[in-house]
Amino acid sequence: MNRQRMDLLHDIFHRLYETFGPQHWWPADSPFEVVIGAILTQNTAWKNVRQAIGKLRERDLLQLDHLDAVPQEELATLIRASGYYNQKARKLKAFCSHVKHFWQSDLAAFLAQEAESLREELLGIFGIGQETADSIVLYAAHKPCFVVDAYTHRIFSRHGWVPEEITYQEMRSYFEEALERDVALFKEYHALLVRTGHLYCRKKPLCDSCPLGDYPVPNI
Repeated sequence: MNRQRMDLLHDIFHRLYETFGPQHWWPADSPFEVVIGAILTQNTAWKNVRQAIGKLRERDLLQLDHLDAVPQEELATLIRASGYYNQKARKLKAFCSHVKHFWQSDLAAFLAQEAESLREELLGIFGIGQETADSIVLYAAHKPCFVVDAYTHRIFSRHGWVPEEITYQEMRSYFEEALERDVALFKEYHALLVRTGHLYCRKKPLCDSCPLGDYPVPNI
């Protein structure tokens, strides 16, 4: 384990936590709602996801068997606010179909798998990429799997802590090899990085006011 990297990651976490406090992320009332949100949030802001989930809640569609039964075209209309709604409706239906066919609609049993087995199976479902799969593993199954998003990559590459061309899996390993495999830590760290990226590490960064703005570029 790289001790310097471990110390850096802990320092970053504590600085962000002291600045923002606990984030209470992911906002959902059930594991299936986490799955829905993880798919709907692809390429869109969370405010749009919240609106789409609200439509599903109004129709009592936040249960796997209920969502599986609704026609795909109708589902697309309901989630229109999330953008790319036809594709996302197909992805949601594909997930429901997979769990229904291979797990007899038992979502709890599906999510109870070991983290890497669950992740591998998720990646085999239409429309689920690495970030979406890791979000489901961490926030729906509550298993240690660090979620890497665009904000995480931007923050760490801008500071020179990782190379710009780092792959998703390399970035995930960067965190998982240096941090204790703690679900609560992984959740809070991911949420804090999202908060930091949203507020400060924009395309045009606001480094002067960012809680990480005075960090030197380390040689890691």
